[in-house]
Amino acid sequence: MCRLFLSQDPATYAAETRALRLHGHATSLRLEAAFWDILEEIAAREGLPLVRFIAVLHDEIVERLGEVPNFASFLRVTCLHYLRHQDLHAAQLAARAEVNTENREKMIA
Repeated sequence: MCRLFLSQDPATYAAETRALRLHGHATSLRLEAAFWDILEEIAAREGLPLVRFIAVLHDEIVERLGEVPNFASFLRVTCLHYLRHQDLHAAQLAARAEVNTENREKMIA
């Protein structure tokens, strides 16, 4: 069992700190490189730049809970949730695209 886990590239679990702005406030997030890769993948599927995607997630969790006690942990768990539920994410994206197409067609008509 350990050979599978030990065979991963150490660069994937090296911590990376990235500076970003959330609503004009400079901040930084420290995550392992593998999590940054997954977040970039999710953001690309959402059609958003990574920083914008992170800002949207932050806004949504603050709106729902009022605060985010550990945003870096939230992002890590978001990555795990995405990996476990990629089919659900794809279905939600398809549904949103369909609604957007219908809305555009109504605006044209």
